[in-house]
Amino acid sequence: MKPAIEIEGLVKKYGEITALDKVTVTIPEGDCFGLLGPNGAGKTTLIRILTTLLKPTVGTARIGGFDVVRQSADVRTVIGVVPQAMTSDLDLTGYETLDIYGRFYNMPSSDRRERIDELLSLVGLTERAGDLIATYSGGMRRRLEIARGLVHKPLILILDEPTIGLDPQSRHVVWELLEKFMKLDRLTILLTTHYMEEAESLCKHVAIIDYGRIVALDTVEGLKKQIPQKDVVEVTIANIAMEEAVKFARGLSAAPACASRDDVLIVSSDHGAEMIPVLVDGLKGLGAKVVRVILKEQTLEDVFIHYTGRPIREEEAKKVSFLLGAGIPTRLGR
Repeated sequence: MKPAIEIEGLVKKYGEITALDKVTVTIPEGDCFGLLGPNGAGKTTLIRILTTLLKPTVGTARIGGFDVVRQSADVRTVIGVVPQAMTSDLDLTGYETLDIYGRFYNMPSSDRRERIDELLSLVGLTERAGDLIATYSGGMRRRLEIARGLVHKPLILILDEPTIGLDPQSRHVVWELLEKFMKLDRLTILLTTHYMEEAESLCKHVAIIDYGRIVALDTVEGLKKQIPQKDVVEVTIANIAMEEAVKFARGLSAAPACASRDDVLIVSSDHGAEMIPVLVDGLKGLGAKVVRVILKEQTLEDVFIHYTGRPIREEEAKKVSFLLGAGIPTRLGR
């Protein structure tokens, strides 16, 4: 598949500080690619380079086939950007906002009107198009800003924390919108997020960056398989001796480790969901009463902690939008 973004040997130095250290990533067309990492890891620097706001010290990056340094004007025509901070002008209406951005990209008036009407319908804002943005809720503003980033039909949409600060319902609405746009326009998305469930829901591939280097890159499921922890199934049982239950579970080839705690049988497995019916049916066959079953699956949070040493939630309060400025990275606090 043709690559939408090609990054090869990218290095960015601030004096003696290396913010990016030989980053190499290829993102295919139509992918939703998640970029995760602690603050100071290099995410902001990488995004700034891809959006032509910074020049790399060494290495190359191409977006839509265009070099971000030598063909920066062309790059800007094929990308849409939705920053973390809400940047829409409160004194404009929703329609005026999209119209102005269409004019920035020299869209003919008829094409512009058609595209604006289409986007407003897709994001559910047709009836509010003539209202001032100052009257919009946070979720409505975010939906409008996603539409704004897509008004010129870019090939790649770059999203920096698109749902931070939104309530759960609005967050899910944004996820559904992004999935819809990916299907309609074969849009490629590069997403930074602190919500692990967001990355798991939207992203085909995820990269974890730390100290300026890509420390892990794979599909979500592929990343989970790289860490030593397993899914854990806990089965609370009655009517049979725990020793008999443990003996049965240890005889299952898909259960590499078994233990017990009081009346709870604890089984680890690479595929916990598939293990549940095997355990329940087998235990019932031995005469056990199954009182409760709990599945503790591996999560992307587990992967993040494995590679960076701390949960991403610790970073959220310190997040700074790449368009507003994160300052020169330092080793302190990384």
